[in-house]
Amino acid sequence: MAHDSDQLDEPLHWRAAVLGWICPGMGQIMIGHRRRGIFAMIGILGLFLGGLLIGGVDSVDRRDDPLWFYAQAGAGPIAFAADWANLGLLKSGKVGELVESPPSNPREAPPLVSTFKTVTVANEIGILYCALAGLMNVVVILDALKRPIATRIDQERSRR
Repeated sequence: MAHDSDQLDEPLHWRAAVLGWICPGMGQIMIGHRRRGIFAMIGILGLFLGGLLIGGVDSVDRRDDPLWFYAQAGAGPIAFAADWANLGLLKSGKVGELVESPPSNPREAPPLVSTFKTVTVANEIGILYCALAGLMNVVVILDALKRPIATRIDQERSRR
């Protein structure tokens, strides 16, 4: 159990954590765990982009789905870029035509939505995938924050 006490003495790698939020997996690469970082990057970005492909860019919506967006924001700036694209392109009417949607409250004016807005279960699956990618990146960031810096022996062992 000497390894556990050595890990408690290890300093926190704040730069690796910030870099891991900016680009998923880069924190792991920064501290010398290249293979782990590449696998994390492929998994997180693949899951997030898969969510966007399944549910459309409107799967990431800070205004309509704020709780989901908190989880999605863990994936980094890519979530904010997708939200910007949703607000700036779909909800503004620059892409697709804005049409009236049935109101949830009959006393209110019907909301305008883009004809490119994804409906049905596909949108919900896209939201879930993007949120899972964000939460997965939070775990990878926490791992990079506390994982010991790789030595040459560790790097040679991981190449085998």
